[in-house]
Parts: sequence; structure tokens; C-alpha cells
Amino acid sequence: MIRRLLWMRTENTYPYRNLATEEYLTMNVKDGECILYLWQNRHTVVIGKNQNCWKECKVSRLEEDGGYLVRRLSGGGAVFHDLGNLNFTFCVKAGDYDLNRQLDVILLAVRKLGMNAERTGRNDITVDRRKFSGNAFLRVGDQCYHHGTLMLNVNGADMAKYLNVDKKKLASKGVDSVRSRVASLIEFRPDITVEIMTEALVSSFSEVYGLPCEKFQDSSLPQNEIQKLTEKFESWEWKYGRKIPFEYEISDRFDWGDVQLQFHVNGGVIREINFYSDAMDQAAVSLFAESLTGCRYTEADMAAAIESVRIPENAAPAEIASAMKKDITDLIREKI
Repeated sequence: MIRRLLWMRTENTYPYRNLATEEYLTMNVKDGECILYLWQNRHTVVIGKNQNCWKECKVSRLEEDGGYLVRRLSGGGAVFHDLGNLNFTFCVKAGDYDLNRQLDVILLAVRKLGMNAERTGRNDITVDRRKFSGNAFLRVGDQCYHHGTLMLNVNGADMAKYLNVDKKKLASKGVDSVRSRVASLIEFRPDITVEIMTEALVSSFSEVYGLPCEKFQDSSLPQNEIQKLTEKFESWEWKYGRKIPFEYEISDRFDWGDVQLQFHVNGGVIREINFYSDAMDQAAVSLFAESLTGCRYTEADMAAAIESVRIPENAAPAEIASAMKKDITDLIREKI
């Protein structure tokens, strides 16, 4: 039985630290406690644990624009976070986990602000049939969390820019997102702010559970443990190195010939590549294929691999070799 309510809203907006804090709170919540953690990420795409990031978003565009690709512990689909979004996490032991009660906190908070929030579909929350909150869940032994988004005033153009990837030629064994009609709550209440939403959530948390809420600060948490978890979420291996095999194909035509690249990727590394071209200089084509085999599947690593190729004069004239390197590099930067 829940006997103690705790809540925290962090001012940190660095996503890897926020997910680290979330994991720490979840793994350390005590029997009879329920923690409500409120947090925001700046310019971030968050994907589910078993999703293919390259299928879900335009990774290179996101990172070029200074954004962050984040892989969370829970399942579910890809979501875009900016400072117009407020995230919530309920951390609780399995014996006290109650999804209906937790969702009631969100529903009551939004209704307190004059909007008719309803629970629909796969644990989504909507106003006027438009989704403003998606939810995902985690259980590790007896430790559980339920987290989700609250879209207050999200930049819809950025959401479409990063999430709407052309997937036609990418075949993946990862989990795909399901897109729904979405809305920000500012469309229904123009004066809504993070502060207003936070106050409503804390009030509703207390009301639904019938207990007072105790506030605490993230500075009270063990910073060395939070830092270790932050480094895990930041790591290339966690973000990109999951064993989710996929295939991707890109192609184009240049003055020196057609090119078609078929990548076979697993663990974020190109395990095999089929490099087709009708170029006269097939020896050069083979060198490009060899340079990409075993390369990390990132725009920067792949472009660097192509740039590093040394093409002998008997394989291609210098001007053709230079054009091939530039065009293939540009193709990778455009398509990956």
C-alpha cells in the first residue's frame, strides 16, 4: 500500500542525465513509496529500447541540428521532445503499481485545467480525440516505472522534420512506431505553461492517492551514480549498438555511372555491403565497398571511410577518382 508520495521536477534538460535520474529513482524507490518525477528534454528524439533509430528518425539531420538521439529503457514508439513538452515518470514497486490510478493523476490534472482529457487506444490520453500524451512502461524485478509525455506547446514542424523519415527502402526487424493525430494542449488552453501543468499534477497526485506530497531536489541524489548512468545512456553502444539487424538501400546516377549501395547492418555496424555500379572503374568500386565493411553506420564514419580510400591511378584516372569519392560521400551524407 502506498504510504508516502514524493515528487521532483528537475531544471536539467540534458536528456541522458534525465534518463539516468529516472533509472536511479526507479531502481531505488522503496516499498510503500510512489515517486512522481517531472522533467524536460531539449531538442531530442527518444526511441524505445528495441527500435531501429535509423528507421524511426533522420539521425544525421537531428545531430547536425544539435539534437540528441536517446534510447530509453522502456518499449513503445519514437517521440520528439523539446521544451514545449513536459515528461512524467511514476516510480513504484510492483506490488503498488496501479496503471489506472497513475493515469488518473494525469487525467485529473488536465481536467483541472479545463480540458476534457480521456484515455484512449494503447494507453494514450487525448483531448477531442487528439493525442497529447503517450505512455510506456518498465518492470525490472519488483522495480517499475510508468512514464509519458505531456505535449504543452511542442514544435510540430521539428517533430515532422525528425520523425518522418522515408522508410520505403529500409527493412528492419526492430519495433515500428504507430503515428496518431497529435495536439499540444496550448491549442485548448492558450495560457498553459510548464509551471501551471506542474502545479496541477502535484495537486492531482495528492488528491488521487489521498496523501500529502513531499518535494525533493535532484541535488540530493548520489551524483556519482547518476553520472555513471548518464555515461551509459550517452554511449554509442547503447544508442546505436543494439543487435537489431536491418537492411538499407541508397542509389543515384552520376556522370561517371550509376551506383546502388545495399547495407546489411547489425549492432550499428555494416557487416556486409553490396556495392553495384556500371562505372568503368570497377577496381575503385571494390575499394569503396571494402572501406565501408565493418564501419559504424553513421554518416560521419561512412563519409570518413570513403574519403580515406586511396585509389591507384591504374584503377581510375585522378579526376574520375576524385569525382567518385565526392559523389559517394555526398550521397551518404544526404541519405543516411
